[in-house]
Amino acid sequence: MADRNHDIRLVVLDMAGTTVADGGLVEEAFAAAARHLGADPDGMIDHVRATMGESKISVFRHLFGEEAKAQEANKAFEAAYAELVDGGRVEALPGAREAIEELKSQGRTVVLTTGFARPTQDAILAALGWQDLVPLTLCPADAGGRGRPYPDMVLTAFLRTSAADDVRRVAVVGDTSYDMLSGVRAGAGLVAGVLTGAHDAEALRAAGAGQVLDGVGQLPGVLA
Repeated sequence: MADRNHDIRLVVLDMAGTTVADGGLVEEAFAAAARHLGADPDGMIDHVRATMGESKISVFRHLFGEEAKAQEANKAFEAAYAELVDGGRVEALPGAREAIEELKSQGRTVVLTTGFARPTQDAILAALGWQDLVPLTLCPADAGGRGRPYPDMVLTAFLRTSAADDVRRVAVVGDTSYDMLSGVRAGAGLVAGVLTGAHDAEALRAAGAGQVLDGVGQLPGVLA
C-alpha cells in the first residue's frame, strides 16, 4: 500500500467535516429551510444526518417530493447557511490548511469538493481566505449536476487537472459514507475517511474506506 500511496498525484478533499469545521451549521441551516416551508425539521433531521455529504438539492428532493418545493427549500438552506458564514461561524479544521500546503509541497495537486451550491462554497472559501489555496474547487453543478455518492466530482477533478494519468493515482478523502462511495465508484487508488465530521469509522469502512484517519492533518504523512 505504501508504494501505491507514494504514487498519488491528485488529492480530492471534501470541505465541511473534512477540512472545514461544520459545527452543526448544516443542521441549523436545514432547520431554517424546513421552517421556511412550514415543515417540522425534527421529523427530517435523521435523514439529513444519514445523507451528510450528498448534494443538498438531492436531499430536499427526497424530503419534499416535488421539484418546486425542493428548489425553494434549497434556496432557503443556502440563504441560511450564507448568513451563518457571514456571522463568522465557519472555520478551518485544525491543521487543514497546513495539510493542504504540505500535500502541494509534496508535488501533489489538491482539489476541494462540496455538496453545497457554488455561492455557498465561494462564501466558505472567502471566509477562510482560501480562494487561492488550491487550483480547482468543485460543486455538483461543476460536474454536470450530480453530487456524491456519484463519482462525477472526482472524475471531473481527474479530467480538469490532468494531474494523474490513472484513477488509481487519485486519493479521495472525506468524512461521510457518501464521500467514500464516490471514491470507490471513481476507482480511486486511496479512499480515506476522517473522523472529524458526520460519520464514524464503522460507517466509513462499510462504505469502502481503505483507511480511517483521525483528521486530514495525518494525510501528508500517510501519503509520504
